[in-house]
Amino acid sequence: MTVFVIAEAGVNHNGSLELAKQLVDAAVEAGADAVKFQTFKTENLVTESAQQADYQSENTGVKESQFAMLKRLELSEQDHQVLFDCCAERGIEFMSTPFDDDSIVFLHQLGMQRWKIPSGELLSIPYLRKIAAFNQPTILSTGMGNLEEVALAIETLFQAGLSKSNLTVLHANTAYPTPYEDVNLRAMNTLQQRFQVSTGLSDHSPGIEVPIAAAALGASVIEKHFTLDRNMPGPDHKASLEPHELKQMVQAIRHIELAMGSGDKVASASEQGNRSVARKRIVAARDISAGEVFRESNLTLKRSDQGCFAQQWDQLIGKVASKDYQLGEGIDV
Repeated sequence: MTVFVIAEAGVNHNGSLELAKQLVDAAVEAGADAVKFQTFKTENLVTESAQQADYQSENTGVKESQFAMLKRLELSEQDHQVLFDCCAERGIEFMSTPFDDDSIVFLHQLGMQRWKIPSGELLSIPYLRKIAAFNQPTILSTGMGNLEEVALAIETLFQAGLSKSNLTVLHANTAYPTPYEDVNLRAMNTLQQRFQVSTGLSDHSPGIEVPIAAAALGASVIEKHFTLDRNMPGPDHKASLEPHELKQMVQAIRHIELAMGSGDKVASASEQGNRSVARKRIVAARDISAGEVFRESNLTLKRSDQGCFAQQWDQLIGKVASKDYQLGEGIDV
C-alpha cells in the first residue's frame, strides 16, 4: 500500500510568491508526493460583509472581514504558473483547491491533473458537477458532513461523470486545530465500508500521531497543513506542521507502509537465522542409558545446537533410547 501524502501549503505563503516557492522546497525536502495551495478570486468566494471564522480571528489577532483577509492571501494567475513550473522542476506534483468556478476553469487550463474538493464545498452541487465532468483523480473532504450528506456528494459526482476508481473520500474535521477527542479516526473506515471507495484523512490535529495512525488503518491519501514557521501571522500557521515535523511525518508514514506487509503469517527473511538460536530443543534432563524409555522425567527443553526441536516432544515420549545420553545432550527422534 502506498500512501499519497499531500503537503497542504494552503495560504501559508501569506500572499508572497517567494514564500510559496519556499513551501514547495520544504515539501520536496520532506518527501511529500504533492504540495497543495488554494486558488480563489476573493470577489467570487465571499461577500464583503462575511465574517472570519473564530479560529481565523484568534490566529491572526486581527478582527476583519473574510474578504479583507482573503484578498491579502490571493495568488495571481501568473504566480500559479510559476509555482506549477517550480513543482515540475522539483519533481513534486502541483495541486491547488479551487474555491470558485473561475478557479476551476483556470486550474484545468493550467494543466492540474488531480482535484481536491474542500469540506466547505461538500454540498455545492454545481461546483461538484464541474469537477466531476473532468473525470480525473478527485479527492473529496467531508468535514462537517454526515453520512447522508457525503452520500449526496458522491452520488452527484458519479452522476456528473466521475468514475468510482477516480474518487478518494477523506475523513476530516474542520476545527483548526482539531482536539484529539474529536478526530474520530474510525470514521475513515466507516466511509470505506459504506461507499466502497478509496479513503484517507485530511488532518488538522496537533502533531503527527494521527496521520501515522491513519496510515496504519489503511489511508490511501493523507493531507496535512504545513508552514515555514508556526509563529508567522496568518489564519492557518498555528495549526500547521513546521518543515522538520512534516519530514518526520512522511518518514513515519513510509515506515508504516513497509511495516504493513502482505498479511501472510510467515517467518521473515530477517528472522530466519534466529529460529535455531531462540527455539528450544529436546535434551537429556539427566544421564540416560541405552534401552531406557524417554519420559517427561528424563527429558527437558533448552536452547541448544543439538537435538530435535520442541514440537517433536510427543513423538519422542515413549520411544526407547538407542544409545547412552549425557546430561544436556541433544536428543534426536
